[in-house]
Amino acid sequence: MRGSTEKTGVFDASKLFQKRCPDCGGTGELRIDSQNINEHFEVETQLLIAPCQRCQGTGFVLAG
Repeated sequence: MRGSTEKTGVFDASKLFQKRCPDCGGTGELRIDSQNINEHFEVETQLLIAPCQRCQGTGFVLAG
């Protein structure tokens, strides 16, 4: 047994009461649909995934 440094299965119940980030909906990621036209004049759709800047990728914002 590793003692108190073991993190497997740890669940922080206090996160349940924190306010979810309104920008990413609590996922920590922003998903943006992007459309580009290629050299054959076809529309290509891409899904861009980026860390949320408001919550720093945690999915939660500070209360207040």
